[in-house]
Amino acid sequence: MRIAFIADPLSSFKIYKDSTYAMMVEAAKRGHELHFTLQDGLMWKGGRSVGEVSRLTLTGEKDPWYRTAPPKETALAEFDAVLMRKDPPFDAEYVASTWLLELAQREGAKVFNDPRAIRDHSEKLAIAKYPQFTVPTLVTRLAGQLQQFIDANRDVVLKPLDGMGGESVFRVAERDPNRNVIVETLSRDGEKSVMAQRYIPEISEGDKRILLIAGKPVPHCLARIPKPGETRGNLAAGGTGVARALSRRDREIGEALGPELARQGLLLVGLDVIGDYLTEINVTSPTCFQEITQQTGFNVAGMFLDALEAACRK
Repeated sequence: MRIAFIADPLSSFKIYKDSTYAMMVEAAKRGHELHFTLQDGLMWKGGRSVGEVSRLTLTGEKDPWYRTAPPKETALAEFDAVLMRKDPPFDAEYVASTWLLELAQREGAKVFNDPRAIRDHSEKLAIAKYPQFTVPTLVTRLAGQLQQFIDANRDVVLKPLDGMGGESVFRVAERDPNRNVIVETLSRDGEKSVMAQRYIPEISEGDKRILLIAGKPVPHCLARIPKPGETRGNLAAGGTGVARALSRRDREIGEALGPELARQGLLLVGLDVIGDYLTEINVTSPTCFQEITQQTGFNVAGMFLDALEAACRK
């Protein structure tokens, strides 16, 4: 197969942990032809969705780990698979890319994850479709509503809807002297929506990343354990990743959501679960392949490539 990856600059990859790199390595082992473009290389030109795409070769070394040929304008429909692996933020340009990729689908391109599904799934707000698995949650721009939620739940987490990697996530207690300024800052005095969730004490045991591939949960999750004095488990915020077998509740959540998300064209999904509760549904560029594989021996990238190959045969 000819596989085109849309991602951040290759020079920015931390190959010891990057999940897109793990996909590339597995695809190359299977004899697939790798290609690469940046998000800004996507365009609509001459009546077709095209990209400035470079042939990509893995060197097998740490530095440099890749070689690229000069970019060529290539219709996305000429590839057997197009993988959208651009990291957030999910901004206006990201939305524009999903429009271009949706046009490419009409021309015959097979795009993963489905661009409409990416666009339709707020990684924070999508949990509202599954309230049976969530803690008390509020999404609002109104400071008064946020203050009432804090009073009612006494210990809460506040975060922006468009955040990533633990950015601007605050734990706020009922008697926190900074609660007013935190609410004002996050909501920008009513201009931005904020998600408030009751604090889950089990965060001390880790914020679990459960991967769903073609609707089926990977049998191991990565529990991202906060560093001392921190309430965020995100690896980007200094958390430590520990692979674990899925608990009964983890599997229940994964098996309940997996088939529906797969039907919507989401080949790869990253669920965030704290304790027994679903907190986020990640669909842009879910990670943790390498950490799980290194600690358990389970080949996550292999499971993903099996699913990708099957999806492209349909």
